[in-house]
Amino acid sequence: MALKKILNIEKSESDNLDKFSNIEAELALIGCLLWDNRNYEKIADFLNSEHFIDSNNQLIFRTIKDLLDKNILVSPITLKNYLSDYDKNIDQIKYLNQIKDSAPSTHNAYQYAKIIYDLHIKRSLIGIAQNIVQETTENNKDLDGEDLIENAENDLYLLSQTGNTERKYSHFGEALKNAVDVIDEAYKRDGKIAGLPTGLKDLDSKLGGLHNSDLIIIAGRPSMGKTALGTNIAFNAAAKFKEEEDEFGNKKILDGGKVGFFSLEMSAQQLATRVLAEQTKISGDKMRKAELTKDDIKKIVKVSSDLEKLNLIIDDNPILTIPSLRARARRLKRIYNINLLIIDYLQLMSGSTTSRNDGRVQEISEITRGLKGIAKELNIPIIALSQLSRQVEQREDKRPLLADLRESGTIEQDSDVVMFIFRESYYLERMEPIKKPEENEEKYLERHQRWRELCEKSYNTAEIIIAKQRHGPIGTIKAHFEPNFTRFSNLSVKDYDNIME
Repeated sequence: MALKKILNIEKSESDNLDKFSNIEAELALIGCLLWDNRNYEKIADFLNSEHFIDSNNQLIFRTIKDLLDKNILVSPITLKNYLSDYDKNIDQIKYLNQIKDSAPSTHNAYQYAKIIYDLHIKRSLIGIAQNIVQETTENNKDLDGEDLIENAENDLYLLSQTGNTERKYSHFGEALKNAVDVIDEAYKRDGKIAGLPTGLKDLDSKLGGLHNSDLIIIAGRPSMGKTALGTNIAFNAAAKFKEEEDEFGNKKILDGGKVGFFSLEMSAQQLATRVLAEQTKISGDKMRKAELTKDDIKKIVKVSSDLEKLNLIIDDNPILTIPSLRARARRLKRIYNINLLIIDYLQLMSGSTTSRNDGRVQEISEITRGLKGIAKELNIPIIALSQLSRQVEQREDKRPLLADLRESGTIEQDSDVVMFIFRESYYLERMEPIKKPEENEEKYLERHQRWRELCEKSYNTAEIIIAKQRHGPIGTIKAHFEPNFTRFSNLSVKDYDNIME
């Protein structure tokens, strides 16, 4: 039925253009602006010249907008000098005065603008609908159904970003009430954290959990454990998920949350194997090579049955742009009501098709701004894993710095939290002393013993360096890391030594 309606639109396109246009509203708005330039403040947020259907009105409004943006007074007399492309056969001052005098009421400027914007949206929706029909029936690019849906969602999202007539201002009292509610919930909750728990006690203590609308970057060199920490946080949050429903059907989260995981590097099956290895404490390598005992199989079967209903949704599509991520994230929010989004990893994403010629730095800038925008729109925390540049390897102290973030300083700028993973044991294991030709056996053994002591001291220990936190302190915490199972956990009290406050 819906398809027939859309096809009928194409047959009577001229009738629909009349139905979805209002030249009188366009003239009335221009008249309001000529009467009182202050009316522009009411509509500047959402209305553009492209929203007008009449080409002459488009030109007049575009000129008015350009002049008022430069704080130049606009009247029929001043406007005449800037309308160089307008019809020369018309007395411009007389025509503009007629528009000005015909304005019904200058108090209705916002309403006229809202009508123009609304009609533009409806015309654009008709165009998108016709594109969907055309792309589906012709399908020159041989796209499957999912790709066609994604293209349609991207078009609809881009249309929604052309403006918005509803102002989203918040009175301070309302914002204050929301802030107090979050503090109150954190006080009542076990662990006394306001955000989503990561499952690492010291990290939660430092961050207060993962907070809604925050963009959190977890960065590190290869083999440091970025994906491991991402999957650990995803599992811990999803496993702890608890919610209650009141008598009116309103749901309230008590702990944890539902997690969406976008894995550009690994398949869903590989990611599931990692989580299984973490929880069974059987290495993923043994699973892949099938070097398993009967006890291992029993443990895998038991843990698998426990994990079946885990609130973790995986998307392993290897090609991801910001518009497609936004469309998929909104779908996950609508269908599963996710509370956390994790992306592995940032440098494998690409920007929108329109900005691919601007260079990789600009592309990463677009991606980080887009991720922050999605976090705010969906009101959930987003964790993005990120690579670090090779300059870390050139330094004696391999601990990462903010300057090491790869390809763009806007990663640091747009994020609310930046964390680095550093495992000293990774570098020490590759620095085993070699006996020098002139060195005697005793000195060599002494050096080798010192190296072994350093390796033992740093074994199974990872540092999580909080290099930036917009709303709290920076510092470093230590965590227990088991490389065989790619598992991060809390250090025991006797092992823990806080190295920076």
